[in-house]
Amino acid sequence: MPSKKTSTADKSLYAWAVLRISLGFTFLWAFFDKLYGLGFSTCRDAKTQVITHGCKAAWIKGASPTKGFLEHATKGPFAHVFQNLSGHVWVDTLFMTGLLGLGIALTLGIGMRIAVVTGSILLLFMWSAALWPATNPFLDDHLIYIVILLGLLWSNKQQKWGLRNWWVKQDVVKRLPILE
Repeated sequence: MPSKKTSTADKSLYAWAVLRISLGFTFLWAFFDKLYGLGFSTCRDAKTQVITHGCKAAWIKGASPTKGFLEHATKGPFAHVFQNLSGHVWVDTLFMTGLLGLGIALTLGIGMRIAVVTGSILLLFMWSAALWPATNPFLDDHLIYIVILLGLLWSNKQQKWGLRNWWVKQDVVKRLPILE
């Protein structure tokens, strides 16, 4: 009996799974680093590289997870708009909720439609807050992540290593297809 060979298309689904889980972990890590100050982007001294876990820059210590970026890293034609958003609790809450929601959705492979839409909006805002990219006249990682999100959505029906097949059978998802 001849062995069944896996087609290139079938193998690509595993690459999409690795991309989905990796990108999900990226968002989850950003959430937990900003929440607890784990010492990667948050609570690491820029000059000395000394890490102070749980420092005063952590969200649970009352700091704003968006303030540093919005006040100091924004540039370009929309910089003033983004700088005016700095320090608002609703901006911090929306940003952190977005990081957590995207991280969970992508890692588990559930809620992909809404994750792709909201994730693309978040990434587009982040890209436009720092125009123009330093290493390219237009393209940076935020726009590449949007393309990856779209690819994940378009390949989602054959998703590997995720909970999609279970998720789409849930009553709430059947009633609200945006949650698929």
